[in-house]
Amino acid sequence: MNEELFHAVDQYIQDLFVPADPILEEIRQNARSAGLPAISVTANQGMLLYMLARLCRARRILEVGTLAGYSTIWMARALPHDGQLVSIEHHQLHAQIARANIARAGLSHIIEVREGSALEILPQIAEEGASSFDMVFLDADKPAMTDYLHWSLQLLRPGGLLVADNAIMKGNVVDAENTDAAVEGMRRFNEALAAHEQITSTILPMVGLKGYDGIAIGMVRD
Repeated sequence: MNEELFHAVDQYIQDLFVPADPILEEIRQNARSAGLPAISVTANQGMLLYMLARLCRARRILEVGTLAGYSTIWMARALPHDGQLVSIEHHQLHAQIARANIARAGLSHIIEVREGSALEILPQIAEEGASSFDMVFLDADKPAMTDYLHWSLQLLRPGGLLVADNAIMKGNVVDAENTDAAVEGMRRFNEALAAHEQITSTILPMVGLKGYDGIAIGMVRD
């Protein structure tokens, strides 16, 4: 695969459709300086998340996997002034950096970062109110993705959107001989998503700065 071409395409799209944003660039730099893994969504994908949140008229968004808060901020900017975004992050350092970045973006009043295991926090959120979210974004540990799907479908309202990053895993999901835990986890997620009667879904393949990958998108049926 031509990584140089993928990067050029991503930059072309970004130059046309994603205005320069000093705060978002500062957040990326903060993540790099802190040694966080370079696995957050790209600027183009951030814009897609923003548009999806606007299209479904989201008032409440749930995110699993905060990292430095880059995708979190993109989605929160799509919310109304009285909206809410709950983001779950397992790693203490990531959560600490994300909270600082969120404050820098002026969004602490909208975004709540809950620190801990998503598989422990998601049932707590469900107890607070099922079918209460308009959009869920999953970008966390791949072996647990089917569990996250289970909880997401309990938490999303009818017509709500489910979005999941890394659905293609650089094409590795189609290689039956690839037994990497992350690849197998994403493969199980894709199969469960496709088979579930509660949601209509597809995968949007993408090329760009992160190479060849894709985003799964589903809409909960009424």
